[in-house]
Amino acid sequence: MRKIKRAIFLSGGGPAVGLSIGVLKRLQQEPDITFDIWSSACIGAWLSVAWHQADEGQELDQTIGFFRKIFRPASVYERFPIASAFAPDFFSDFANRLSYFFNPGSYQGLIVPEAIGEAAEHVRHFMGNPKYWTPHNLNDVLLNGILAVNPLSRFMVGAMYQTKTKGLAKIYSPDSMFLDRLDFDRLYQPDKPALFHNAYNLTQQRLELFTNKPDHYNLPQMNAQTLCACSALPFIEEPVEINGDTYCEGATVDTVNFFDFLRHHPDVEEVWVSRILDLKQVRQPENLYDALNNLIMLFAASASEDAVKAFKREVAESGRKIDIIEIPVSPHINYDWTWENLDRGIDDGYQATDDMIASYRSRQIREHPVRDLRRRAARVLPDLHFPLGGPRPRLA
Repeated sequence: MRKIKRAIFLSGGGPAVGLSIGVLKRLQQEPDITFDIWSSACIGAWLSVAWHQADEGQELDQTIGFFRKIFRPASVYERFPIASAFAPDFFSDFANRLSYFFNPGSYQGLIVPEAIGEAAEHVRHFMGNPKYWTPHNLNDVLLNGILAVNPLSRFMVGAMYQTKTKGLAKIYSPDSMFLDRLDFDRLYQPDKPALFHNAYNLTQQRLELFTNKPDHYNLPQMNAQTLCACSALPFIEEPVEINGDTYCEGATVDTVNFFDFLRHHPDVEEVWVSRILDLKQVRQPENLYDALNNLIMLFAASASEDAVKAFKREVAESGRKIDIIEIPVSPHINYDWTWENLDRGIDDGYQATDDMIASYRSRQIREHPVRDLRRRAARVLPDLHFPLGGPRPRLA
């Protein structure tokens, strides 16, 4: 059977990564379905790297083992809902605050006389009108009539938001024990497929790709630094500096990483997409933790769905015949970094892929006789053209 050139896309989605692991677990059982190109973003890039640096034949077990180091058991996570990879840079944070405290400029502008006068009038208006004595209006007065103009509160808020700290956590460090679990040299072995992940260059204001085959594609090579840049979600993770430029998460721009795909891969025939986020996964928040997850995942889920639609349009407009197989997204997972959620995602991703493969095989059985007939006709009648992906010729 002729080998089909395929690509697989592993999208961003943080704690939903179990779904993509389940996809790969099921696809591993189909030796004829292999992928020449792996394109990924954010957590999908970590999965792609973990999978391809693993020992041969141990990809699934070692990849799950790697991610279990990021996730936590529910008993621990329940009162400490932070993934293990999201460690703050405590020493730099402390140094940044000290620098802020000892910087004379931090004490400038703390007293704004005209603002104090306006705040006093605001308080007077509130106190003189009992109909405004409600919790909502009291909150407003406390913020704008007192805290916003109080020199001490102004200084402390500045110490929270205006130091040189640029994220709640720091994902990249050249001496990271966490990153040492990944052997990036293995990605450059000749038998490895082409791997890609993205990051957004804040300095140059453009999305960029990194690959394990830099010479072939004339792109920068991927490494631990670019992988961390790929996942440096603004505010959550500090941006990563590479060769003097500052990068943040590429999934904020392209959640699935379809960027420049058609130009770099003119001969791909099949594209498989593991889009692990869906709006149906988003639940009503019960606390600030849920609200923060919704802030991130609502836009990402919508963006990933829109990205697939846009890619399908791009393929159609290009005139190329590419079969796009989209793995259904399970709504049953949540956004907890727990082992239980990881395992649930793997099971759901496996089942969704199993159903998709059954449909894919059924379609192959229907289409192959027609394809074979066209190929034989093309050999016997070379002057007639029967495009393999085009409409069937009408017979008189």
